[in-house]
Amino acid sequence: MKYIKLGKSDLNVSRICMGCMGFGNAATGQHSWTVDEAQTREIIRHGLDLGINFFDTAIVYQNGTSEQFVGRALRDFARREDYVIATKFTPRTQEEIDGGVSGQKHIENYLNQSLKNLGLDYVDLYIWHMWDYHTPMEEIMDGLHQAVQAGKARYIGISNCFAWQLAKANFYAREHDLTEFISIQGHYNLIAREEEREMAPFCADQGIAMTPYSALAAGRLSRRPGETSKRLAEDSYARFKYDATAEADGKIIARVAELADRRGVSMTEISLAWLLTKVAAPVVGATKFSHVDGAARATELELTEDEIAYLEELYVPHALAGVMAQNGKQKAGNVV
Repeated sequence: MKYIKLGKSDLNVSRICMGCMGFGNAATGQHSWTVDEAQTREIIRHGLDLGINFFDTAIVYQNGTSEQFVGRALRDFARREDYVIATKFTPRTQEEIDGGVSGQKHIENYLNQSLKNLGLDYVDLYIWHMWDYHTPMEEIMDGLHQAVQAGKARYIGISNCFAWQLAKANFYAREHDLTEFISIQGHYNLIAREEEREMAPFCADQGIAMTPYSALAAGRLSRRPGETSKRLAEDSYARFKYDATAEADGKIIARVAELADRRGVSMTEISLAWLLTKVAAPVVGATKFSHVDGAARATELELTEDEIAYLEELYVPHALAGVMAQNGKQKAGNVV
């Protein structure tokens, strides 16, 4: 496993971040394809054995059970100083807005609940899950700064935002001596490259780490046509993100498969090796040992410039999908 400093922080993280959305009680959350606690523990232990020390979850994943499963496993299998844990909070709910709960209080409440779920005194990275169009940005930045000052979060990150929003927030923080975001978790993979327009150049200029989610497009970049999985069959949100561009994307996926055959490796390794040339540490979900193995091997695979160009050649502009597609029109409390 290879490691990298996360942005301007002193966090030394593995080049693969284990995404934990696939962990949690399937009976109580929004996803039917998650794995139970026993499987979660084995997958996390396997990841640790392979050198993965970076784990990403969120308070909304399976109603907090992802945080609970992950927290118990990490406490049992690793020393606190040997892993980096990130979790995320969502915007204020309509109930909170109606009740006058401030952005600062919202963050305090959510972080305290996440720490309770995880069984930890602090998280290494606390991530704003998506831009909150119903709460003053100033309240969010102040609340996050208070969390860092209180020792409950070492650093802060952001997810699902536009480059101008990240720039606005960090420059506001800099002007007011508040904590700045060190990382961005956006939607970025070989068939969804819109982050390259504004976000990637901005992050390179500012020393902000990119840790994208959906690194394998919910499995589309790791499976050949006709192959399926429980998630591919049941993840309606992923279908919303990718079905509209399936024809154009299929041509790129075919090249991934072709190059995998040529190199004698898996499609996962090709897809992630490409992404690793662009970002600090992609977030890779895992519900099987093989998912972890492929991701770990990808860190050792080096693509040539010609191979990278071959994979990129057929990309066409894509409309934004998911929360970004709504362009600030999402209702309070929506979950990604």
